[in-house]
Amino acid sequence: MSAAVEIANLSKVYQRGQQKVEVLHHVTLTVESGEFVALMGPSGSGKTTLLNIIGGLDSPTEGSVTVAGERIDALGQGALARWRARHIGFVFQFYNLLPMLSAQRNVELPLLLTKLKGRERRRNASVALQLVGLSDRAAHKPGELSGGQQQRVAIARAIVSDPTLLVCDEPTGDLDRQSAEEVLTLLQRLNREHGKTIIMVTHDPKAAGYAGRLVQLDKGTLVTGAAAAA
Repeated sequence: MSAAVEIANLSKVYQRGQQKVEVLHHVTLTVESGEFVALMGPSGSGKTTLLNIIGGLDSPTEGSVTVAGERIDALGQGALARWRARHIGFVFQFYNLLPMLSAQRNVELPLLLTKLKGRERRRNASVALQLVGLSDRAAHKPGELSGGQQQRVAIARAIVSDPTLLVCDEPTGDLDRQSAEEVLTLLQRLNREHGKTIIMVTHDPKAAGYAGRLVQLDKGTLVTGAAAAA
């Protein structure tokens, strides 16, 4: 099994006025291809910052970040944007769907950055919606869907370009328990049956239990990397 993510001696410092705030402190972490990792820790521990760096949305102050075999901390903004489009699928807490577009069109959006023709984009989006169990909701707009259905559309959008890595930031944080379990079961199935590598930030120990490994941060430092109760 090869590594999907390799982080070495990573630190992140923000400048707030005259004060420097170190959010991440010499973090070293490897995530193997095909792993489902839950990232936990108290508020302010650096979880989302670490996830954003892995996804190429933020950059480290020092240390190296290799994802899908590429040192992304060394890429310029243009190259990084192209790299994200190829390799990263994002799932956020609040779905970020465009309200005037149907589920089908929302899922197609990442494919507009590719050279695929319209017919191919529509076919790929249909396959992704089928995979998340929403073929019968393809023509519905987000306002016509439940929160759990909207999040499943967001997951379909994240996987439609077949990314190397799914990064999920509190994907069940805005859902009721039943909808959360449906979304977590879907993520687990994408990992186990389709081999998707997933890193998920969560505050919920029950959500973390769907992952194969638990990684904990405290005050910007890696505490543990134990197996979760799958």
